[in-house]
Amino acid sequence: MSDTKRKGAQPQRLAIAIMAAGKGTRLKSKHPKVLHEVGGKPLLGHVVAAATKVVVPKDVYAIIGHEAERVREAVAHTGINFVLQNPQRGTGHALMVAREVLAPYDHVVVLSGDAPLITPETITKLRNFHVRTKAAMTILTSVLPDPTGYGRVIRKSAKSDDVQAIVEQKSATPKQQKIREINSGFYAFAVKPLFAYIDKLSTNNPHAEFYLTDMAAVLGKAKQRVVAIQANDACEILGGNTRAELADIDQRLRMAKCHQLMAEGVTIFYPQSCVIDTDVQVGADTIIEPFVQILGRTRIGSDCRVRSYSVIRDCEIADGVLIRHACVLEGASIDEKAIVGPYSHLRPESHIGVGAHVGNFVETKKIKLGKGSKANHLTYLGDAEIGEGVNIGAGTITCNYDGVHKHKTVIEDGVFVGSDATLVAPVRVGKGAYVSAASCVTEDVPEESLALGRARQINKKGWARQRREARAAKTINPK
Repeated sequence: MSDTKRKGAQPQRLAIAIMAAGKGTRLKSKHPKVLHEVGGKPLLGHVVAAATKVVVPKDVYAIIGHEAERVREAVAHTGINFVLQNPQRGTGHALMVAREVLAPYDHVVVLSGDAPLITPETITKLRNFHVRTKAAMTILTSVLPDPTGYGRVIRKSAKSDDVQAIVEQKSATPKQQKIREINSGFYAFAVKPLFAYIDKLSTNNPHAEFYLTDMAAVLGKAKQRVVAIQANDACEILGGNTRAELADIDQRLRMAKCHQLMAEGVTIFYPQSCVIDTDVQVGADTIIEPFVQILGRTRIGSDCRVRSYSVIRDCEIADGVLIRHACVLEGASIDEKAIVGPYSHLRPESHIGVGAHVGNFVETKKIKLGKGSKANHLTYLGDAEIGEGVNIGAGTITCNYDGVHKHKTVIEDGVFVGSDATLVAPVRVGKGAYVSAASCVTEDVPEESLALGRARQINKKGWARQRREARAAKTINPK
C-alpha cells in the first residue's frame, strides 16, 4: 500500500475543459465550427467521446459561445456540462469564465473542440505526466516535418522536460524557426496556480484577446514549473480550420475505422472507396464490397454481405443477411438470413423478419414483414403488419394515407397477394386468404377466402381492327 493511501489522502480530482466557443471564420460557414462533421459526427462529438473515456461526463465542461444553444443541443445527450463564454475574448478568457466550476478540482486538462483525432490514451498520458512532474502547466507538443505557422516550444535543454518559452512563428529567430516541436494547444494545469496567475494575462496582441498560450510565460515568471510532453502521433493534434483540413481529418478517421474493422475480421474489398462512420459496428466474416456507405450507429452482424453502392444508416442487421446492390436503408432492422435488394428502399421502422425477402424497387416504411415472407418486385408497403409466409405480388400497394391520417394494413400468415393489388387501409386480410391480381381491397378479407375487387372483363370482338380502319380513312380523306 502506498503512503498516500495509507494516510487516507483523497485522490486528486481532474476536470476536462473543451474549448468550443469559436466561430470558425476560415471555414466560411454560418454554422458553429465544432458542429462541422467528420467521420459521421460533429468535431466536438469526437472530442467529448475521448474525454468521457478518461473522466466521467460530469467532470467534462464544454466552453461554448458562438451559437451556444445549437452546440449544447448537439452533445447534450452525452451528459457533460456547459459553460457560456459571452463575449468570446480568447482561450485564456474561456478559462476565466469557467473559474467557478473548475476551482474545486485539483487539475484541469484543456482540449480543443475542433481537434477530433485526440485519443483517450493521449489524454491519459498528458494527465499522468502532469501529475507525476508536479507541474503548474504541462504542454502537449508534437513534432512536425513542417512546423511553419505553429508556435515553437523552447525547452531549457535538449533532454529537459522543462519549458523555457513558447515562441510564435512571427516572433521566432531563424534558429528557433528550425525547431520542429510545436505547441498543440492542449494543456494540463494545476488549478490553484492557474487561477492564482491567470489574471496576469494581457490583451496586448493584434486581436486584443487573452491567450492561454501566454500562461507558460506568466507561470514561468512566477517560478512555477512548466513542462512539455510529446504526443505519440502528430496527427492527433490536427484541427479542422479549413474545409480542406476537415476533408483530410475525415479521411483519416474513416480509414482508421476500416483498418479497425479489418483487424476484427471484417473483409473490406476496397476500403478507400467505402464511407464508414466511426460509431458503426460490424461482426466478423462480414464482407463489404466497394463503394458502400455505412453510417450513423449502424450495427451489422457476422457472415453478412453488403454489395456495392448500398447506403445504410442507423440500422440493426442480424447475422447472415445479404444486402444486394444499391439499397438505401435507414432506421430499419433486419433479422437473420434475410435478403434485401437490389434497389430496395427501407425507410425508418421497417422490420424485416428471419429469412424474408425484399426485392428490387420495393419501398417499405414502418412495417413488420414476417418470417419467410416475400415482397420481391415493384411494391410499396407502408404502415403494415405482415405475417409469416406471405407472398406480396409485384406492384402491390398499401394505401396508408387518406390525406390527413395514416392507417394500418394487417396481412396475416400465409396470405397470397396477387400482382398489382391495392390494399386501402385500414384493412385486414385474414390468415391463408388470397387477393386476386389487380384487386382494390377496401374491406376486410376473412380467413381462407378469395378477394376479388376489380371490374369484370369485357372483350369487344373486332374493336381494334375497326379502330385502325377508321383512323386510316380519316388520314386518306381529311375534312
